[in-house]
Amino acid sequence: MSNIKAWIVSLRLRTLPLALSTIFMGSFLAVDSNSFRMSVLIWTSMTTLFLQILSNLSNDYGDAVSGADNEERQGPQRAIQQGIISLKQMKRAVVATSLLALISGLILIFISLRGDHLYAFIFFLMGMAAIAAAIRYTVGRNPYGYRGLGDFYVYLFFGLIGVGGTFFLHSGTWEWPIILPATAVGLFSTGVLNLNNTRDVESDKKSGKKTLPVMIGRKNAAWYHFFLIALGWTAMLIWLISFESRTGGWLAVLSLPLYIKNIIAIFRFDAPPSKLDPELRNLSVGTLLFVLLYGIGIFLS
Repeated sequence: MSNIKAWIVSLRLRTLPLALSTIFMGSFLAVDSNSFRMSVLIWTSMTTLFLQILSNLSNDYGDAVSGADNEERQGPQRAIQQGIISLKQMKRAVVATSLLALISGLILIFISLRGDHLYAFIFFLMGMAAIAAAIRYTVGRNPYGYRGLGDFYVYLFFGLIGVGGTFFLHSGTWEWPIILPATAVGLFSTGVLNLNNTRDVESDKKSGKKTLPVMIGRKNAAWYHFFLIALGWTAMLIWLISFESRTGGWLAVLSLPLYIKNIIAIFRFDAPPSKLDPELRNLSVGTLLFVLLYGIGIFLS
């Protein structure tokens, strides 16, 4: 693998659609409330992509330092693991991406909340928390990803804060029912993490990385995945039935077969763990498709 290709692999491009799903859902909800702003969409997308890349690079760095990335790992081989990228180089990339996320976030706050100093300060604190969370998943003393807390943070930042915060930056207002579509995206995003951790359950167990599947076991992780997807769809259906005034939003239901296929895959206990790897991409892209179909339906209504 060349050095350039190694960096591209480290960026984990297949995770980026999931990051955009959060921003697009919040933006489509803003369209639905007639408060959409293109500048907010552009800068929330930029900031979120930087944060996702930061999380990916930090994860490579932290897992390499801890030994979680080893020869028994079922997923793609990491560049540090193969010796193509050094720990020092990865650390520099983490610092650079953190700065890019910070700068992009500050521009976003300026164009969205200009003149509203209180909310600007609150979103600045939220942005700093997002940067810290992206790094601390596997880096530092007692990282939260090694204590089974990664799922909670993914739901929080990809769901409630990501979707709800994007909507607020567009509209300057908060509407409690927004929690329902935010929960759907947050739970689907948590499902991607659960697939990743279920795939790596054996190697994580040996390296001391206590993810949720390590704690509850492979079969319980499959049932946990089922409930993540089922509860996500339940939240979205409640939104569509009770709060969505435009019937076009139901177009999102066309993505449901992809989720059913994903659930079936994780319940195939006799298949090797490596078979779950394509399902990470499928659920990530499926979540983006779910959001895009919802948005297209909103525009067409």
